[in-house]
Amino acid sequence: MLKGANFYLPETTATQRVLDNLFRFLSGIYFGLGFLMAWVVFHFREVNNLIYFIGLVVVCSGLGRLFSRAKVGSAGKYFDYMMVIEIALGVAIILLQYLK
Repeated sequence: MLKGANFYLPETTATQRVLDNLFRFLSGIYFGLGFLMAWVVFHFREVNNLIYFIGLVVVCSGLGRLFSRAKVGSAGKYFDYMMVIEIALGVAIILLQYLK
C-alpha cells in the first residue's frame, strides 16, 4: 500500500492515477483483511463482533484510495466520491453496530 503501482512497473512506464488508485484500494482491502483474519484466529468463538472488523476493512479500502490521492493526485471525481463513500460507510457500519 505504501509503495504504489510505480514500485512494480518499469521506470519508463508512467503510472496512471487510476491504476495507482485501484492498486492502493485493493491493498487497503487486503491490509484490513489481515487484521480481520488475525482477530478471528484468536477469537473464533466470539464472532458476534465480526461486524466491527468488516467496517474496518471498508474504511481501510477508502484510506488506500486517500493515500493514493495524496501520493499521485486524484484519479478523477468518480474515484474521489468512492473514497468518501467507502470511508463514510465503514464508519457507519462500526457506529451502527456499536449503537445496536
